[in-house]
Amino acid sequence: MRTSKSRLVTLAVIALLPSFLKRPCYRLFFRYRIGKRVRVGCSILDARECSIDDDTRIGHLNIIIGVKSLTIGDHVRIGHLNIIRGGEEVRLGRYSDIIRLNEINSIPDPEVVNPVDSRFLLGPGSVITSGHKIDFTDRVEIGRRTIIGGRNSSLWTHNRQRTRPIEIGPFTYVGSEIRVAPGGSIPARCIVGIGSVITGRLTGEEQLIAGVPARAIKGLSEEDKFLIERKTRVDLPDDI
Repeated sequence: MRTSKSRLVTLAVIALLPSFLKRPCYRLFFRYRIGKRVRVGCSILDARECSIDDDTRIGHLNIIIGVKSLTIGDHVRIGHLNIIRGGEEVRLGRYSDIIRLNEINSIPDPEVVNPVDSRFLLGPGSVITSGHKIDFTDRVEIGRRTIIGGRNSSLWTHNRQRTRPIEIGPFTYVGSEIRVAPGGSIPARCIVGIGSVITGRLTGEEQLIAGVPARAIKGLSEEDKFLIERKTRVDLPDDI
């Protein structure tokens, strides 16, 4: 979705307002659906359709731009200095976190030979920590209570002329400096070791995954299983 200069200027002016004034402005001028007790810092929120549920917190200096459909569940937390750009749909599940300095981007009008499904779907209770790059020119789906942890991991759905989706299962921990190639898939309840490169569809739950290219090394210990089953937030409801 292309954003006009006048729309961008209006959104920038609204970004400077206190949060209690932002909510009615978004509803009046852009028909956004904004829930109760939503707090938005000095950030730009640009989507053709936007729905933000109750008790969500969005920090300062975030840019969400050119998204066709933006859906943010209740109690979501977006920290500071994140960029979310483009795509057909961005959906952040209930109680999910995007902490800071992350770039989540879809290439507009990619020159590829296959149909694309530019959707970023972050599961309920999942966390993206700091400094990660996620390309969702094709679909990226991250299951519930999964953590993209550490720093500087990157997920790529496109190469020169073709895209393939990426899927990360629920209750999975992805460590620092991970690379996921187009078409990469990580099963549920796994731990991915530092520096691993996922080049295809991996299978088998409750595995330690590591290497270049990555493969299942061994089954998880009982302590590892306990850690991945722990709640990602202290306020996370039991049903997530």
